[in-house]
Amino acid sequence: MKILSRLIAAILFVCFFFFALRNTQEVTLHFFLGYERTDPLVLVLLSFFVVGAILGVLAMAPMVLRHRREAGRYKKALAQVQKAQDEIAQAQAQPPQPDSIITAQHIL
Repeated sequence: MKILSRLIAAILFVCFFFFALRNTQEVTLHFFLGYERTDPLVLVLLSFFVVGAILGVLAMAPMVLRHRREAGRYKKALAQVQKAQDEIAQAQAQPPQPDSIITAQHIL
């Protein structure tokens, strides 16, 4: 499986590399207030991809942190339940102890 994933990664790298070589023409981005920037198309595409990935990770971060916190609470609750079950099992495994032993000498 590791070899297959590396093979797929290598094929994708080669495809994207040749895509980058084929798209080197200049692109002009027009911003507000008359600001313009001219860069190769590949760099523009790569920068927008990287910015989109970063924004996606930042948008997902609160949900991931909430799930981690919730999982920690569930682990603590599960540990408490497991501890209680262990105590019950240990109590049931021991034979009952008498409160006191009455002998014939104590009766007379």
